[in-house]
Amino acid sequence: MINFLKECLTIACTRSASDLHISVGIPPTIRLNGELMALDKPIVKPADTEEMVRAILSDSQFAKLKNHGELDFSFSIAKLSRFRVNAFRQRSCYSLAFRVIPQQVPNLASLQLPEVLRTLVQRPHGLFLVTGPTGSGKSTTLAALVDDMNRSLRRHIITLEDPIEYLHKHDRCIIQQREIGNDTESFALGLRSALREDPDVILVGEMRDLETIRTALTAAETGHLVLATLHTNDAVSTIDRIIDVFPAEQQGQIRIQLAAELVSVVSQRLFPTPDHSGRRVATELMINNKAISHLIREKKIYQIPSVIQVNRAQGMQTMASCVQDMLTHREIDSESVETFLLRG
Repeated sequence: MINFLKECLTIACTRSASDLHISVGIPPTIRLNGELMALDKPIVKPADTEEMVRAILSDSQFAKLKNHGELDFSFSIAKLSRFRVNAFRQRSCYSLAFRVIPQQVPNLASLQLPEVLRTLVQRPHGLFLVTGPTGSGKSTTLAALVDDMNRSLRRHIITLEDPIEYLHKHDRCIIQQREIGNDTESFALGLRSALREDPDVILVGEMRDLETIRTALTAAETGHLVLATLHTNDAVSTIDRIIDVFPAEQQGQIRIQLAAELVSVVSQRLFPTPDHSGRRVATELMINNKAISHLIREKKIYQIPSVIQVNRAQGMQTMASCVQDMLTHREIDSESVETFLLRG
C-alpha cells in the first residue's frame, strides 16, 4: 500500500492540491482550490490504512498513535514534496490527512500580502500574530516572513513547530527549527528554553495554552521578536482570547503588557478566484499604535475596528474593506464571499 499512497500523493502534488485525505469507505480524496474531489481510485479498506500508517511511522510513533488516538508528524518523498500529516482513529479504523508543503518557501510578493508586513517584522522586539481558521495559510505567511528576514537581516531565529513544515536554509540568518515531540516536549517548554539560546526572533507555531502565551509575552517584553499564530478570526477576538485565558486577577497586568508589546495582528481568509483556478488571501491588518494601545488598556477593544478604518494610510485594513477591494477588482469569487458572510 505504500506505493498506492505515494501514487496518490504524487497526483495531489501534480494537480496542486492542498490536501489528501485517506479514509476507510471512500476513495482517496484531494482538496483542490478549497473543494474536495475524489480520485479515480479503489475504495480504501481498514487493512489499507493500517498498512499505510505502519509503513510511514516508526515503531515509537505508531505506539503513540495507538495510545493517544492521533499523531501529528511530517513525511517526505524525495524529489516530490514534504507533507504535514495527521493520523487518527475513527470508528476503530485509521485515517490520514496530508497537507502538501511546497518545496520552495513562498515569498511575500507571490502571496500578495501587504508590503508593510516586511517592515513590521524588522522591529527588534514585540509580539506579531497571524490568525485565522485552519487552512487559511498562517504557516505559509510566517514561513515567507522568516524567509524574507533570512535574506535581508542578520538574526538568530528559533522556530517551534508541530510538525516542521517549510525547511529553511541558513542565509544571512541562523535558523534553528525545533519540532514538538521530537526536539522538545511542548511549545511552552521549547519557548522557555529558547530564551536561554540567544535568539533575536522566536517563532511559535501555535499559542495553545496559558503558559505558552505568558512566556511569549515575557519573551517579547525582554527584547525578542515573537511570531505566533492563533485560531481566531480578527484582531478583536485575538486580543480577547489572549486576555481571557488568564485568571481574572491577572488580566489587568496582561492588558498592560499586551498594550505595550503587541506589534500587529494579521487575520487571514482564503477565497477562490472567480475561475476557481486558485485561491487568494484576504487580510485584516491591525498595527498597534497609541490609540489601539489605549483601547487595550482601557477595556475598549470593541472600538479597535473603528481605529483600523481611519488608519488606512498606515497600512491598516479591515477584513471587510479588503474583501470589498478584491471583489471590485474581480480577484475573488463573489459566491464564496457571500457564503463567508452568511457564516458570520
